[in-house]
Amino acid sequence: MSPDGPPTGDGLTPALRACLATLRLRPRQARGRDGLGQHASRNRGAGLEFAQYRAYEPGDEPRQIDWKLYARSDRFFVREAERESPVRAWVLLDTTASMAQADEAAPQRTRLEIARLLATCVVEIAQRQGDACGLATCGGAGIALVAPGIGPRQRDRLRHALVHVTPAGGWPDAATLAPVWGRIARGDLVVAIGDWFDASAVDALLQLARAGREVIALQVLTTDERDFPFRDGRRFVDPETGEALLGDGPALRADYLARFGAAQRALAARLAAGGIAFASHVVDTPPEGVLRALFGERTR
Repeated sequence: MSPDGPPTGDGLTPALRACLATLRLRPRQARGRDGLGQHASRNRGAGLEFAQYRAYEPGDEPRQIDWKLYARSDRFFVREAERESPVRAWVLLDTTASMAQADEAAPQRTRLEIARLLATCVVEIAQRQGDACGLATCGGAGIALVAPGIGPRQRDRLRHALVHVTPAGGWPDAATLAPVWGRIARGDLVVAIGDWFDASAVDALLQLARAGREVIALQVLTTDERDFPFRDGRRFVDPETGEALLGDGPALRADYLARFGAAQRALAARLAAGGIAFASHVVDTPPEGVLRALFGERTR
């Protein structure tokens, strides 16, 4: 068993839950108090109106525990307060065929599996805040939406949708995406999770940002992509186009790593120029690092 404890049914270990309790979705360009997108947010704080109790989770502060209720029930419950918040978040998940890619040494750990975990983390942060969160999945199998909402039922809807995602095909064209983009309102926060190797997918994120949506791009990489550990001849196949390349691993490695590094720098520069925050996560590393980089206190 890991020292962090076993994961729960949603894949979140106690250590990861504790990390999420310290993170916040805070758009850089918060909307004005004109009623647009305003809704109850259960952020903790003194002097706020009481909203509800919930079960204690690792990472909650002891001062939030209702000790009188504990004396009556012998169980820990946390008081949640309510305030108005301008945050309405979307998880935009890449479900193209390349998301099924896995490392040769760990074929059971696909890119999509890790993307699901990161998406679940974003949903959990939003739910802890009481902020509305929705989901848009985009791939060759089509586009699916779960409209933003709050509360336990919304969390269940989002988790159900994430579990049943199947990677297939390529990135949808602009005409297919247009109705979806229309559902994401100006000022909404979009956390886009994918590999972002497809130029048309990156174009779509930039289009959202230009239209006044705040976009965060979270890239999921395999360790094979990072390290190129292949030590024999093999056939490399693009899962979306079917294009293949025959080559010798050791002979290709230096050139691949140089090209990959240059491509990553170019992607980061292009997204930054479009006002999009960007971070990469490799599947063999703990998710806490990239989540803190994007949603931690110092990022504000």
